[in-house]
Amino acid sequence: TARLNLADVNLSNYAETNMASSFVVPIIDVQNDNFKELWPAMVVAIKTSSFVALDTELSGLGNRKSLLAESIEDRYKAICHAARSRSILSLGIACYKKQDSKAADTYLVQVYNLTLLCSEEYIIEPQSVQFLVQHGFDFNQQYARGIPYCKGNNKGGIDGRGVHIRALFTELLRARKPVVLHNGLIDMAFLYQSFYAHLPERLTTFTADLSEMFPAGIYDTKYITEFELRLTASYLEYAYKKCKLDNSRSVTSGGTGPHVHVEFCQYAGHMSSYVDFRVCPAVASADRQSDICQRFSAFGWCPNGAQCALSHDTDLIILQDEKGKEDKRKKRKRQREKKKSGGEVAEGSHLFDGAPENKMPHMEVDPEETPGEQHTAEPCPDSAQQNEGGSVRTGNEGNGVCEDNTDSTAADDTNINRNDGAESRTGGSSENSNRATNTGSQKKTTDTGTHRAGFDAFMTGFIFACSYSIGQKEKAGAATEEKEPEEDEQLWLPSCLNKVYLSGKAAPLNVVKSTFSKSSKAHVQKMEMVWGGRV
Repeated sequence: TARLNLADVNLSNYAETNMASSFVVPIIDVQNDNFKELWPAMVVAIKTSSFVALDTELSGLGNRKSLLAESIEDRYKAICHAARSRSILSLGIACYKKQDSKAADTYLVQVYNLTLLCSEEYIIEPQSVQFLVQHGFDFNQQYARGIPYCKGNNKGGIDGRGVHIRALFTELLRARKPVVLHNGLIDMAFLYQSFYAHLPERLTTFTADLSEMFPAGIYDTKYITEFELRLTASYLEYAYKKCKLDNSRSVTSGGTGPHVHVEFCQYAGHMSSYVDFRVCPAVASADRQSDICQRFSAFGWCPNGAQCALSHDTDLIILQDEKGKEDKRKKRKRQREKKKSGGEVAEGSHLFDGAPENKMPHMEVDPEETPGEQHTAEPCPDSAQQNEGGSVRTGNEGNGVCEDNTDSTAADDTNINRNDGAESRTGGSSENSNRATNTGSQKKTTDTGTHRAGFDAFMTGFIFACSYSIGQKEKAGAATEEKEPEEDEQLWLPSCLNKVYLSGKAAPLNVVKSTFSKSSKAHVQKMEMVWGGRV
């Protein structure tokens, strides 16, 4: 295998993007034949990053209703069964490095898309195959060039040595970086089972292990978009495009508001043959008229797929949602003015004004897909602690306590945002099928499809970077009392630290090691290898 020429990866001459217009994301395709060559660059990117965003493509998930059981412990058992019997087909890694020498919130981003091949028997579901093939996943390439791996506990005690995918996961742990995912509970379980150890039987043991594996914290952008940004919808493509649009407006308005700049490495020589360029067009005009599919608008998924006669254009959905909010705002203003003048007042504004009827923030419910009787509860988003019995207890800053939320919230099986067992968190906007023909001296590689773990990881990281920028701006604006310069500056989003989204629940899963739980034996043994016994 040819050695990586450092001149082929120019880390000093970045291609800065203008976030107010279209830009191109270079994604490095990593397969078995170039894995060793790219290993040094991947390890350096992880170790020097500020945070790492991850995404997976899976061979299936099994029974979806079991994945949304009322009891969180029952959900975890179903997830464990899926992770032990299915496999990861591809892994996306997006390394975001904050550039301290440049304008605030400027990041150097390196994105890798790893094609994997489990060496053991595993289930692959027809629906997953169909979905992935429709979105460009190449199973011929996977079986011919996928990076092999074995699941469960390490075999032979070599996880920390050599050049293989489990060793790369170990390098991620050793880097002690914040890890960012979107709707990440299932991803974390599959990563644990595939590259780390056999999943523990109890959820509390699993969360205890995760809290020690990732001491810098786990962040879930689906939780962030619902409970912090409070977007109208929270599936990945919607959240990304909404953040990108707001970011563009902030830049074009003079940069007074919170905004993010991203930069990418220049890839030259034979390295350019590994790069797949992904176009990120600016949000299109709102002048277009089209009937929007309300199912897709709400959940980023439609059972009719490409055969649906209604629009799945995420740009149009976002612009329509914004128009709806603006119309509601004007209506409330007219009502206030009418009230002041002594006229009759129409019905007051509602908590969910501006959202389509079937798309309410923080508690999305699809009546056609929800199994069993629906229950509703007011969201209690601030803090949650998973207790020994699997129920969720929340309460912070006067928000009261919601005990045993497992029995009081909706189980929305579309909210898992996966298409019959396959990952479908990005939706299916047709605009993404176009790639750049060239970018400067860098040529376009073969078009390998629109739904990729690498780009999903990039989108996840971008949402997180924008959320952090907004949080920092708000914190600076609200700094009326003196604060000690302690960990608040070190943490990225303290209110979202170790809070993983739970579909249909009003509170997240808190990734902590409680006084009632112990770490698993496999995890303790692994930590001795990863950190020399220092947990």
